[in-house]
Amino acid sequence: MTAEYLSVGKVAKRCGVNVSALHFYEKKGLIRSQRNAGNQRIYQKSTLRRIALIKAAQQLGISLDEIKQALDSLPNGCEPTAQDWQRLSRGWEQQLAQRIERLQRLQQLLTGCIGCGCLSMKNCPIYNPDDQLAEQGTGAVLVTDGVNSNQREN
Repeated sequence: MTAEYLSVGKVAKRCGVNVSALHFYEKKGLIRSQRNAGNQRIYQKSTLRRIALIKAAQQLGISLDEIKQALDSLPNGCEPTAQDWQRLSRGWEQQLAQRIERLQRLQQLLTGCIGCGCLSMKNCPIYNPDDQLAEQGTGAVLVTDGVNSNQREN
């Protein structure tokens, strides 16, 4: 193995992930490996940067599908540069700001629930704001991360 390639174990150790995570990332198309003469996976050193970007984006709550789309936008499947990270992170910044705003609204409602303590399925402003679900009949409820976006499950 040349100095520009690393074994799956070395990549896992340097990135602080399990080998199974590398296999999962590869299956999802986030990273690529090659095979050595012994048919073992090997990765280019530049894969370390790609995994660092994946882990950083995951810490921001970005889904693997969104990360894949971002990585696929890189020219010719290149490894991300610092400029690429700046461009990608700017794209995720608005999404993160919206998520923070939704969570802050939810936090304000939750404080009221702690004081109320009713946990009413009919009147709870978090679970069923303004009893909106009564109009849709009985059945399962889809709870989303939006404060006022509860809908019936199909």
